[in-house]
Amino acid sequence: MNNDIKYRLANAMKKCMYSSPVEKITVKEISDACGVTRQTFYRNFKDKYDLINWYFDKILVESFRQMGEGHTVYESLVNKFEYIQMEQLFFKAAFKNDDQNNLREHDFELIRQFYIDQIENKSHRKISDKLLFQLEMYCQGSVFMTTQWVLSYKNFTPQELARLLSDSMPAELAETFRKVNLI
Repeated sequence: MNNDIKYRLANAMKKCMYSSPVEKITVKEISDACGVTRQTFYRNFKDKYDLINWYFDKILVESFRQMGEGHTVYESLVNKFEYIQMEQLFFKAAFKNDDQNNLREHDFELIRQFYIDQIENKSHRKISDKLLFQLEMYCQGSVFMTTQWVLSYKNFTPQELARLLSDSMPAELAETFRKVNLI
């Protein structure tokens, strides 16, 4: 039941995005578009950015699950980008936003932690400071390029963007990803 309300609120947010930028949309507008009270909204989300991040998490969780099932970083990125492309209006508005709790920061934190967990769990040791630096640099670059693509500053297919991001990984990080079967 809780996820049903969350999806309904996400769809209401998408409706609101057709006529207003994210920063102008209020919780009252989202709640009214969904046909629920503001209290119902706040029982499920801290704010509208929390709602956007929750919706984005649904995509990332699926990508992460696929990597855990033997899919490569490239294959998982293609799936993620194809979904973002299908929901272009929503993600274009969300990635444009720079306010607190924004999607770019959220995306970075999620992918950074996912990769750290994968590396540490599969190698049975803590990630080195040098590798962590490379990973964070790679994740920041990936989020930046994804944002550029979503905002239509870069014209790539999901497959082209995924290939470019996969091929741009620092050599030592790529070697570690190979060892833990992520590429």
